[in-house]
Amino acid sequence: MSQLFSINENTCINCYACVRVCPVKAIEVKAGQNFARIIESRCVGCGSCLNICPVNAVSYRSSKKEVLELLKGDAPVAAICAPSISGEFVDITDYRKFVQMIRQLGFSYVCEVTFGVDLVAREYKNLFDNFKGKYFITSMCPVVVSMVEKYHPELVQNLAPIISPIVATAMAVRKEYGQNVKVVLIGPCIQSKEEIQLYDDDRRIDENLTFVELRELFDEFNIKEGNVEYSEFDEPIGYKGSLFPIGRGILQAVDISEDLLTGTVISTNGPNNTLQALEQFESSIELINRHFNLFYCEGCLMGPGTSKGGKKFIRRTMVTNYANKRLKTFNREKWEQDIDKHSKGNFIRGFNIDDQRLPPPSEQKLEEVLKVIDKEFVGRDSGCEACGYASCYDFASAVASGLAHTDMCLNFTLKNRQEYIKTLRATNEKLAKTQEALRESEKKARAEQEAAREASETITTMLKKLPSAVVLIDKKLKILQSNQSFIDLLGDDALEINEIIPGLVGADLKTLLPYNIHNLFTNVLQNNTDILNRDVQLKDKLLNLSVFTIKPNAIVGAVIRDMYAPEVQKEEVIKRITEVIDKNLAMVQKIGFLLGEGASETEQMLNSIIKTYRESGSSNQNT
Repeated sequence: MSQLFSINENTCINCYACVRVCPVKAIEVKAGQNFARIIESRCVGCGSCLNICPVNAVSYRSSKKEVLELLKGDAPVAAICAPSISGEFVDITDYRKFVQMIRQLGFSYVCEVTFGVDLVAREYKNLFDNFKGKYFITSMCPVVVSMVEKYHPELVQNLAPIISPIVATAMAVRKEYGQNVKVVLIGPCIQSKEEIQLYDDDRRIDENLTFVELRELFDEFNIKEGNVEYSEFDEPIGYKGSLFPIGRGILQAVDISEDLLTGTVISTNGPNNTLQALEQFESSIELINRHFNLFYCEGCLMGPGTSKGGKKFIRRTMVTNYANKRLKTFNREKWEQDIDKHSKGNFIRGFNIDDQRLPPPSEQKLEEVLKVIDKEFVGRDSGCEACGYASCYDFASAVASGLAHTDMCLNFTLKNRQEYIKTLRATNEKLAKTQEALRESEKKARAEQEAAREASETITTMLKKLPSAVVLIDKKLKILQSNQSFIDLLGDDALEINEIIPGLVGADLKTLLPYNIHNLFTNVLQNNTDILNRDVQLKDKLLNLSVFTIKPNAIVGAVIRDMYAPEVQKEEVIKRITEVIDKNLAMVQKIGFLLGEGASETEQMLNSIIKTYRESGSSNQNT
């Protein structure tokens, strides 16, 4: 069986209206949860949340499908109509048309719960007249019964042990028409959908339609007053039980005294009055000394299963007008015979304690919550009630019990929102400054990027124009960049590769150079020790190789010169003769004191050689 009431999380707007109106705080709103949730075990089925929700996010378990299945079956089905039906269907001018409309749905019998009210009223009169020092709370309202069982378990023994009028009517119908008859209650109460599950004998009620569900069925099957004939209710017919929806009507049905001086029963209805009555009955019944006749709604006229927007006093007038009309042609003698016939049944019922009271949180926990919401110094009964709780202490208790969260406190939320706005404003100002700084940084970055691009192009151009071969490789000996001199140095194979892959980028150095050369690159990569001016043989060429680290263990570069190239030969001879002069000069300086003029002569001789070689090179170039 599905939950009686539920909240559509996609429709809920988290306005807390249902939390505020729930009399037992059976609705929780957890932190980070953007919808309310009904806790089934704590719910008493009053339907207050259903009527208050501004977006119709709350719904209750429908019985239409199950009722239609019963009507399709082989067993006869009887509808028993709550007395408040005359107040609900003010748009139907004659109750006899209304009875026939119900029959059109497929019901075999249409009876009034009014007769069950008459039966139960007699039981209450006997209970009150035989007073033995114990005061009772009437048990005709299933919401009141559920509230006592769950939140005032000490009062369960004070609930009148008498079945409700709907159950008494079901007994009478089965006795009248047979035990195989299926019974469907049509009424204003939603909690009665739970109440009917308590019985599985001849008192059982198989399904329960609310007045709203009945209207929906009329619409679905296009059943209208103008399309049907008159039809009377089936027997047994009730008497003053028609006044039951008005709250104290059951007392008038059997003339139970409500005299302010001598009466022993106090009647009240409505959510606030009912809650106060239960609290004061529990705390002060020895002082009050009265039985309590309680109905949670404003009489059954305004039950949650009625159409929204109904006007209480118009409905009340319709009920009394209907009762007066029926009494004009009432057959009292037949009624008394029926009462005698059906008054021998089992009208006794029991109750089950289902204590749902939460253990009070510790004072330390309460103080922590109150401190968070900045209410640690408020009085215990103080509070704006915007959160749905009567006081800040009640709210803090709900938070500590996991039924609510601190954001439900309006003052706390507004304060946080103001602080958030301040923080957001400051953040926006910082963001604006950061954005300006970012724009300046972007300008600089673009300028630097352009400069880097120009530098890269310049370096690339320079590499291409260098007469020496230049190559850069990565740690896998893959070529990152090389110039034309390097490609020319390698020969025809490299020139062909260059046509496909310009600059030999990505080519494997091991496939282009012999082991003795590419191994030098490997050594520099591994040891980060540069190799300078190393002469190596490549086929018929003598190469002068310098391998140096650019990025340790990652990138190395090399400058390679072909020592047989004329320009390199001249440069190298001059370089090496200069080195000889430098070495000899150093030696001359050491022995100068001994050799005297010999040092000068040696220097002149070497300079003469260099000069002669340079002049020779110049004349060859001119030739």
